[in-house]
Amino acid sequence: MVGTSQASALDASRAPRRSAADRAAVLAELRAELAARPTTAGVAGRAVPTVPALPAFAELLPDGGLRRGASYTVAGSTALTLALIAGASRAGSWCGLVGFSRFGAEAAIGMGVDLGRLVLVPAPGRKWPAVVAALIDVLDVVVVHPPASAPDGETRRLAARVRERGAVLVVQDSDWPGSELGLSITSSTWHGLGAGHGHLSAREVTIQATGRGTAGRRRTSRLWLPDHAGAVAVATEPATATADQPGDQSGEVISLTGRRLSA
Repeated sequence: MVGTSQASALDASRAPRRSAADRAAVLAELRAELAARPTTAGVAGRAVPTVPALPAFAELLPDGGLRRGASYTVAGSTALTLALIAGASRAGSWCGLVGFSRFGAEAAIGMGVDLGRLVLVPAPGRKWPAVVAALIDVLDVVVVHPPASAPDGETRRLAARVRERGAVLVVQDSDWPGSELGLSITSSTWHGLGAGHGHLSAREVTIQATGRGTAGRRRTSRLWLPDHAGAVAVATEPATATADQPGDQSGEVISLTGRRLSA
């Protein structure tokens, strides 16, 4: 399982550097293991057009899920990114996170992400496009928080690879040419505090979706991220506001079900 303890992550970061051949061998092993596991990649040899999203995103995603072969962007919120991929993870799809050096396992679990089907590359460095390309080959959904901008040629190659493999690419906090849809939080309100007492227990947000997937029209939806029970859900009833907050802003190491590789 990925991100099970801070101590194990620190130990991994201090591990001896391995050769390129060692890294290639481990990546090949990961590919073989992932290829042998069941996924939602297809039925009777035909690709499934979408991977599932949580029902709360039904009004925002024109296809009802994340369309295979497409790229999406998320602005300013790791919580929104995790919620966006949680439906795919729950349905059995393998997901990868690249460039999330402050990844929190508890936060991911809270949003519904299955850590048993998660590959984490917290610090890909300058080679992040190559890391993303390798994961696109074997995973259903790949999420990247680019540490630096990529040349146009790299983005075109990654987009072509996503289409060829039928994967889904989600890019956080970075423009991405040709993205299907861009999601952002336009307002955020926390609930749970009384007159100087209590604790934050739920967050109500307004999410806006724009892009070619909406034919140029803006879609908006109010969601609990999370609600008082810790779930991601449509905010169907008004609640008393307590605090307004902006959207959360939130060496290569590859890990898969407890194994880590230091570059």
